Amino acid sequence: MDLEEKKLDRDLVYDGSLLKVYCDQVELVNGKQTVREWINHPGAAAVLPVLDGKETILVKQFRYPITRETLEIPAGKLDPGESPLDCAARELKEETGLFGGELIKIGSLVTTPAFTNEEIHLYLSKNPSMGSSDTDEGEFINTVLLSLEKVMLWIEEGKIKDAKTITAFLMAKAKGLI
Repeated sequence: MDLEEKKLDRDLVYDGSLLKVYCDQVELVNGKQTVREWINHPGAAAVLPVLDGKETILVKQFRYPITRETLEIPAGKLDPGESPLDCAARELKEETGLFGGELIKIGSLVTTPAFTNEEIHLYLSKNPSMGSSDTDEGEFINTVLLSLEKVMLWIEEGKIKDAKTITAFLMAKAKGLI
């Protein structure tokens, strides 16, 4: 059975600086019509830094929608015309000060396909060099140096809940990169 839904009409409900929210009228495979509300996202890149094969640097920041601090790998949205690789390198430098080394694509994930088209491209940075960070205005983060073992334990214990971080660590481990 073909499961594709046919777009009949689209309304732009919200046009923000980062996100656009749409309300689409669609026809289902059984011929009935319904509404699909969804968020258009420009995409993002995230990078798992690996230092000396044993440690990583995560960023701690307050995430307003969930009203708490999180531990995450460095990440950010793609700028117009920017490649995911260039975005990963930029975000790594901006958020941690790390640069150089080898950037290896480890995969990507579609975060929540029920209501957004956001795709995050995941990279591993092998043996980057240390420099100084340069966060975006309005971005307040702390960096945390942790062993890879500790991060995997915290993922198992539910202390790290960020999906891109969990996915990056599991994909890197499955590929034998950590």
